Amino acid sequence: RIPQFLINGTLGIAVGMATNIPPHNLKEVCDAILHLIDKPNATVDDLMKYIQGPDFPTGAAIYNQVEIKRAYATGKGSIVTRGIASIEDGGGGGGRIIVNEIPYQVNKAALITKIAEAVKGKRLDGIKDIRDESDKDGIRIVIELKKDAFPKKVLNKLYAITDLQKTFHVNMLALVEAGTQPKVLTLKEVLQQHIDHREQVVTRRTQFDLTRAEERAHILEGLKTALDHIDKVIATIKKSKTKELA
Repeated sequence: RIPQFLINGTLGIAVGMATNIPPHNLKEVCDAILHLIDKPNATVDDLMKYIQGPDFPTGAAIYNQVEIKRAYATGKGSIVTRGIASIEDGGGGGGRIIVNEIPYQVNKAALITKIAEAVKGKRLDGIKDIRDESDKDGIRIVIELKKDAFPKKVLNKLYAITDLQKTFHVNMLALVEAGTQPKVLTLKEVLQQHIDHREQVVTRRTQFDLTRAEERAHILEGLKTALDHIDKVIATIKKSKTKELA
């Protein structure tokens, strides 16, 4: 009953084609569908009042509303995701960078390893230690800086050379109907396909219930006719030599 296609998102690769759909917020998508039902001529701009962008489960921030709109209007686009990090004063005179959210589909352990390799390879300066203090309450990566390091500069470098900033390439490719060619769908087309599907499901279900009710009504009408002529029915049964004949 809900558009899993948008809410859960999907990633798939086949021969000569691929699909990459980001996950979205349940309430936002449902609100957009209700709006489209009431106003079938709604534009992408109208729908984006409800769905302003993807909703990645790992948190992080997304940038560039122009690219988000392009992805929704054409079915293809690039959305920049950036981890949430803060700068704090550290012990011994040096600062520290605290990462609490990482981009979607980024492995935390691999991110820490990549940062360590960048420091070791001299591509990233100003870092003296990296610790993973994550627990059941959430992600916490602590990056200790040297005394002479500029925290903001180090953070910008982290965004530039590691997956702390990552681009999600949207490609909303799907099979609209069985046996058809794959099609790149806009946001409105995705929502409309769900509405059409639900209309078809409800119609078929109602038709099924109606057919069963009509079959039952036919049997009940027969029983009523039998009750109206109960004496003849009993006489017929008594005269019959077998149950099948009766």
